[in-house]
Amino acid sequence: MDEKHLVARVLARDAEAERAFYEAHVDRVYRLAYRMAGDEALAEDFTQDTFLRAFDRLPGFRGEARLSTWIHSIAVSVILNGLRRVKRRRDRETCVEHPDALGHRNPGPGPETRIGLTRAIDGLTDKLRVVLLMHDLEGYTHEEIAGALGIPVGTSKARLSRAHDKMRRALAAC
Repeated sequence: MDEKHLVARVLARDAEAERAFYEAHVDRVYRLAYRMAGDEALAEDFTQDTFLRAFDRLPGFRGEARLSTWIHSIAVSVILNGLRRVKRRRDRETCVEHPDALGHRNPGPGPETRIGLTRAIDGLTDKLRVVLLMHDLEGYTHEEIAGALGIPVGTSKARLSRAHDKMRRALAAC
C-alpha cells in the first residue's frame, strides 16, 4: 500500500491501517530512541510519545518528504526534548543528593571498545549525535536527514564530519 493511501486510511480511523502505520515504523523509532537514550524504559516512552504525536499531527502531513522521514523528525524532537527533561531532573537530584558531584564525571574509557564507543557517542552534542546515528546507524541519506531535521544538506554533511572527527579523537584517547 502506498504512503498516501495508508495516510488516508489512517485519517479515516481504519484500525488496520493504524496498525500497519505503527508496525512499519516502530522498530526504527525504537532503535533511534534506544541509541540516543541508552535506556530501554526511556526508549519505550519516547517511542510511544513519538507515535502519539505522529497520529495527532498526521492531518498536517503534506507528503513532501517520505513518511518515514517525517516520523523520524518527530522522533528526534520527542527524544531530544525528553532527554533534556531527564537531564534536568537528574541534575536536580544530583545537586540535592551530592552538591559536589555536579559536573565532576570521570568519563575515562574502559578497556572495551564498546564502552569507549558509547562514551564517545554520549560526548557528542545532540545535533552531532542525531546526524551520526541517523546516517551511520540507521542508514538515512543526507537529504533525508536534512528533511527530518529541517536543516540544509550541507549542514547535515558538516555535522557528520564533525561527529566523525570528535569520535576519532575520543577513541584515540582510549
